[in-house]
Amino acid sequence: MILVLKQNPEKSKVETLIKMLNEQGLATNVSEGESHTIIGLIGDTSRLPVDLISAVDIVENVTRISEPFKAANRKMHPEDSIIDCSGVKVGEGLFQVIAGPCSVESEEQIIEVAKDVKASGATLLRGGAFKPRTSPYAFQGLHADGLKLLLEAKKETGLPIVTEIMNVNHLDLFADVDVIQVGARNMQNFDLLKELGKCRKPILLKRGLANTMEEFLMSAEYIMAGGNNNVILCERGIRTFETKTRNTLDLSAVPMLKKLSHLPVVIDPSHATGISWMVEPLAKAAVAVGADGLMIEVHNNPAKALCDGAQSLNPVQFDTLMKDIKRRVEFEGKKM
Repeated sequence: MILVLKQNPEKSKVETLIKMLNEQGLATNVSEGESHTIIGLIGDTSRLPVDLISAVDIVENVTRISEPFKAANRKMHPEDSIIDCSGVKVGEGLFQVIAGPCSVESEEQIIEVAKDVKASGATLLRGGAFKPRTSPYAFQGLHADGLKLLLEAKKETGLPIVTEIMNVNHLDLFADVDVIQVGARNMQNFDLLKELGKCRKPILLKRGLANTMEEFLMSAEYIMAGGNNNVILCERGIRTFETKTRNTLDLSAVPMLKKLSHLPVVIDPSHATGISWMVEPLAKAAVAVGADGLMIEVHNNPAKALCDGAQSLNPVQFDTLMKDIKRRVEFEGKKM
């Protein structure tokens, strides 16, 4: 349910209204726009008397939200959210690029790549310390040692780090991580999402392999219902009947998600296809459809990468792409 307040309501009356709603067992999300203040109600509003709320003198109108996601809903928060990732802001006219290797392999490798992607304009460093792999025999990452190496790369470059969590028991290890990534396989790991809702770190939430956009937003809702509104959505391709690419990148998800939700949306063209030469055209398309950023895999020697080398760009390829992306971002009226 949404309450739209009249212009310039008295602060004391707003506080009284919020207190009354909280006493009804409802959480409130206050969004102050240029002309109106909106109070979004989270919880069971079925027993809330609409006529009584409408009669409050500072309330202009009351609207029930039909969608099951509330906190993530644009109706609750008409303005685009901006997520602060240790000084790097994602959303609303700002375009950020997250880049780095699929997995952290060594100190030399991650620091070299970090320096290269920063020089090309990337603003956040990605790198996997814990790697979910289809095969139990494939490289699973360096785990806690990988996190330490990411932090070393951050010291060398100043880039905030983005890395994936797989187990709620590992949360303490992520104390110094700037952005916690929830991978596609864990999008509906609800126990993990609930715990991430208790922290205040930015969460990069990837869409599941075969999940609808509503299911995607409901996963974001799990995090936000816990009190953590710092969620970035990531479209990384979904599983279809097509076999020529690793996944099928759903570019239509970007405008639809931005219509339904106020959360920023980034595109991962690397996982979307699994083919390095397809990263460039899809990255360009992501800018055109209104994405707020990109997440691109970059490795200093893709042919010898321990994970996903086939979809990784080398630093020279990434630098060439970034020069083009900067021009396109500027054309779309955004800033890098």
